Amino acid sequence: MRFKKLDMNLLVALDILIRTRSVTRSANEIGITQSAMSNALTRLRTFFDDPLLVQVGRRMELSPLAESLADPVRDIMVRVESAVLVNPTFDATRSSRAFSIVLSDYSLQMLGAHLSELVAREAPNIQLNFRPQHMTPYKLLESGDIDLLIAPEFVCSDSHPREAVFSDPMRVLACINGPFAQELTVDQFRQAQHVMMVPLEAQQSYAAMQLRQKGVDVELATTTYAFSSIPAMVRNTRRIAVVQGEIARHAVIAGGLAAHEPPIPIPPLVQAMQWHKMRSRDAGLEWLRAAIRSCFKTIESERN
Repeated sequence: MRFKKLDMNLLVALDILIRTRSVTRSANEIGITQSAMSNALTRLRTFFDDPLLVQVGRRMELSPLAESLADPVRDIMVRVESAVLVNPTFDATRSSRAFSIVLSDYSLQMLGAHLSELVAREAPNIQLNFRPQHMTPYKLLESGDIDLLIAPEFVCSDSHPREAVFSDPMRVLACINGPFAQELTVDQFRQAQHVMMVPLEAQQSYAAMQLRQKGVDVELATTTYAFSSIPAMVRNTRRIAVVQGEIARHAVIAGGLAAHEPPIPIPPLVQAMQWHKMRSRDAGLEWLRAAIRSCFKTIESERN
């Protein structure tokens, strides 16, 4: 099929070439010979009158035109995949589908075991692939690289549907035998040394954002890239941390730590799940979202 003299089959090749920047890897991914992929690249170069892939040293780089084509071509492919692959029915007991979910280590610690147990019980052939959350994770939804994003609402995109699934109050975590085991004054909070999670790529955690918005400066003693490491860095020290309620709850259960409300009001952290707008009618994804809702209800009942 041709559209304005472009063989539409070449869009598949263009999408893969842009993503891999390699004729060999593109050929392997699409399941054709390297010479066939080279021929596709030649035809694309002729159509666009542009090199698209340029040899720079020992690697291939995208031309400016190829850079500009990356997002629209990927969007076309995601829309086609959504239309072709979506099945109006889904039988979780028989499906062997793989789902990719992006979430922080906090969400993974909170949700991972519950969801894994539910899937093992109700859909034993389904594969779950949990992937780490980085800057602008919703772009992975737009590229079709993941099925679902679980993240704070402020991280989600306004371009795709989302659903709030969990509200977690913020807590101050401190050593149970230390000077900050009881509720603090604002001055004590400011003067204490803090342990804080600092995301990759110059982002800020929710706690840091809230403190900055309220004009509260604190002394950072330790920063870490993982929420799950914070309790161990507070235990047996005079330091404190502002963390999500579920992190605090599990840390207190583990022993050696106390948790209480911050002296500065901080709204609860609202976690949401988000999916591509073209996949709202994906029956498999609807099942997964329902499973996640069920897990968060279980988590809610556990903390009450």
